[in-house]
Amino acid sequence: MTNSKREQVLDALQVALGAVMPNGAALLARNDTLPTRIASGGVAILRDGDPGEPEVTLSPLEFHYQHRAEIDILVDSAPAARDAAFDALARAVGAAIDADRTLGGRCDWIEGVAPAPLAIPIEGAETLKAATITVVLHYSAADTLL
Repeated sequence: MTNSKREQVLDALQVALGAVMPNGAALLARNDTLPTRIASGGVAILRDGDPGEPEVTLSPLEFHYQHRAEIDILVDSAPAARDAAFDALARAVGAAIDADRTLGGRCDWIEGVAPAPLAIPIEGAETLKAATITVVLHYSAADTLL
């Protein structure tokens, strides 16, 4: 049995992200926990997010989603390099989206939402720079579970 349409789209997004990670950055497995150690170029974690309530057409029966997946990006480096490393990671996400906005035909359209960076204080260390980038995946499926 093949994966659900939702799973096919998320798998394709993960592959696209993995192909463009900048040097030193790590793409962790989907829905992974926050690491205790951040790679030198930062870390990206793909979260499944929320498919939302689909719009439905009846003939033929189709469920149209605007699935909001999330990509957490975290950077831990010296203050002078932190902003550049964060920008490189955010641009890599943008490059993955821009390279193929249909993820090989698995979805109708994919678009990113600009991140709102924040500083996460770490006791006894420099702060982490982090953000969640929302990626909206537009796709249709013949069934809500398939």
